[in-house]
Amino acid sequence: MTAQQKPKGVVLASGGMDSLVLAAFATRESDIALLHVNYGQRTERKELACFNAIADHLQVKERLVADIGYLKKIGGSALTDPSIPVPSADLHRPGVPVTYVPFRNAHFICIAVSWAEVIGAKSVYIGAVMADGSGYPDCRPEFYDAMNEAIRRGTKDGSEIMVRAPFVRLKKKDLVLMGKSLGVPFEHSWSCYREEDTACGRCDSCALRLRAFAEAGVPDPIAY
Repeated sequence: MTAQQKPKGVVLASGGMDSLVLAAFATRESDIALLHVNYGQRTERKELACFNAIADHLQVKERLVADIGYLKKIGGSALTDPSIPVPSADLHRPGVPVTYVPFRNAHFICIAVSWAEVIGAKSVYIGAVMADGSGYPDCRPEFYDAMNEAIRRGTKDGSEIMVRAPFVRLKKKDLVLMGKSLGVPFEHSWSCYREEDTACGRCDSCALRLRAFAEAGVPDPIAY
């Protein structure tokens, strides 16, 4: 590898604001490939459109869309089971919310690591944010520590693949400010759990996004 070449990295990109900033951030240290996963979520169509817009903006040619619709069949989450309503925002609600998709991030990481091993990528980036997130257990730093140990033991010798969650201890406000400095197109990101055309502004994810933009003093370009 010459001094000008960057190592390859796979970025998990949902189409949300966190993964948008992550993808732009990762280009500084890696030659990125973008991975999106459809899993039967309510806003699947919109998220995929945002993923493609982000990939186009960053001029990433190496992209993969995986489909694991079995998570919808498994259910157990308001994001995948239409019989479970998405609740109105309560950012102080105790416990794990009904929008948690059981062990979802592990599925995503497994796909990303498989692809990374094939294309020779050394890093798998995920935009998990624990500090002011929704209380999802698979967004905790210790989860990624454990996944990295499993990856070390379960991939070929010399693969040296590592999951990186560089934002896990940051605030979403920090990501808005970082995204602004990187010139990311926030208008091509989506956070709403409920709707695909106009964001509801009332679910936890919308509330977290609106708070982050307000705290950062940056206007949110999407419609509510």
